[in-house]
Amino acid sequence: MGGLAGGLAFGVLMTMAMETVIEMAIPGMYGFGPSLALGWAIHVFHSITLGIVFALVLQMTGLEDRLGSNVAIAGAGLAYGIGLWLVLASFVMPAWVGLMREMAPPVPDWSGASFLGHAVYGVLLGLLYALLAR
Repeated sequence: MGGLAGGLAFGVLMTMAMETVIEMAIPGMYGFGPSLALGWAIHVFHSITLGIVFALVLQMTGLEDRLGSNVAIAGAGLAYGIGLWLVLASFVMPAWVGLMREMAPPVPDWSGASFLGHAVYGVLLGLLYALLAR
């Protein structure tokens, strides 16, 4: 649920600030042409999948118990979101898009809007995980 909520909030921010990413780049990663609807569907799928990974990491490492408070878990979500931005959004995604499409995003792509979106995603992911899983 946290991955879904975080992904929806991030998607709204992305649609407002960087619509071409969700409309062109995300579908382009999989060889599809421009489609806002398909971009949204893939983005939400990624958000849920990465949210599940976050929950598994917390549970399998015992971090959930060591962090204790909801605020601390939201902070772990923030760190996770920033980590996703640093690795996946800044390096992996632009390189992948560049291989699949004629688009040539810079690698690394240090987008402030993307950073903010991933931070919002992470905080909502962590907070909802803390509230719903405990």
